[in-house]
Amino acid sequence: MKALQLISPGKISIVDVETPVPVAGQVLVKLQAASLNKRDQFIREGKYPNLKFPSVLGSDGAGVVESVGPDVDTSWKGREVIINPNQGWGNNPDVQDRSYAILGMPDNGTLAEYVVVNADRLAEKPAHLSAEQAAALPLGALTAYRACFRHGRIKPNENVLISGFGGGVAQFAFQFAMVAGANVYVTSGSADKRKMAISLGASGAFDYKEKDWYKNPWQTKGGFDVVIDSAGGEQINHFLKIMRPAGRIVFYGATNGLPASLDLYRMFWNQLTLQGSTMGNDEEFMDMVRFVTEHKIEPVIDSVRPFDEVLSALDDMSANRKVGKLILKF
Repeated sequence: MKALQLISPGKISIVDVETPVPVAGQVLVKLQAASLNKRDQFIREGKYPNLKFPSVLGSDGAGVVESVGPDVDTSWKGREVIINPNQGWGNNPDVQDRSYAILGMPDNGTLAEYVVVNADRLAEKPAHLSAEQAAALPLGALTAYRACFRHGRIKPNENVLISGFGGGVAQFAFQFAMVAGANVYVTSGSADKRKMAISLGASGAFDYKEKDWYKNPWQTKGGFDVVIDSAGGEQINHFLKIMRPAGRIVFYGATNGLPASLDLYRMFWNQLTLQGSTMGNDEEFMDMVRFVTEHKIEPVIDSVRPFDEVLSALDDMSANRKVGKLILKF
């Protein structure tokens, strides 16, 4: 089978490898589509801990169960599924176990024609989605779901700000907050992305590249109850200035690094919460799939490309040239 393999530090390539065989408790999924995440690019660049060589990359996939191992319900055969990328979350729903991992490193992932996973990693593909759309869900939608509802506790009519609109998790967070009945705003340095957000129903869009951009939403919108952020850095202090009392800032990444300081005075006086979040537990994964199914949510997709174009697709994602998920079709 064809697979995208991390061969050595900084080197990835499409190679031919043996098709895996499921053992007890496992199934073999024939992938119809997979999607890319920034995680794949970070692994490619060597910016990820405990790299294993060789490894097949990819955390997101949708396909058909082709065969099952011993002790697995045979009714799974032939069913269209998506794959929960969690590997060993553990028994505590509040935080992942120390041994937790994500599909695609170190276990072989979904950027291949076939993948073997434990049967308890499967969920029925939402019927309203194509395989390409469903492949966009697992990692990004799970991360957004936990950030929005477990930590953000988004409620109807609250003001919610999604930073960095354009990334996969941010777009899912935007869609989930809209469905929850919030007044949703975004930030983006791209005029096209801000325009897209407005066309999708955003109540407003702000250019974070403008000096003192945060003064406008505070003065005109009355501040925010929830901020969902991916980047961290100095903008955390900007967010603190535009939060309503008892507001929640939830961040699931720190690509901008650490803030030089943190306005603790404002935080304690206004009873603000700064909450880290990553991925989500297995129950939240199933809740996310039900939420997407119930509300007929369709992921924002930039393009669907042949699997052979995976390297150029990773380059495009790294350059932030696209809006929405990049999907690979087998």
